Amino acid sequence: MSGEDRDVIFEITRIGDAQRVAAIDVATGVEVVVQAPANAALADVRTLALRKLKRALGGDEAAGGGAGGDGRPGKLV
Repeated sequence: MSGEDRDVIFEITRIGDAQRVAAIDVATGVEVVVQAPANAALADVRTLALRKLKRALGGDEAAGGGAGGDGRPGKLV
């Protein structure tokens, strides 16, 4: 199932001068959280959270995940 076919719930909470954006994949229950300035555009923070969710689900290999070859995220330096 591609990222475009997934149902995603976004929860946006303002905390002082920041906003906490959670993205939850409905099918798997996987949740990721990003933080951004409170004045950041809603479309931008939703896109950021969605990209992070895709990476957490393993659907965005172009983002550089698993470069170490051992299945863990990050880069081997």
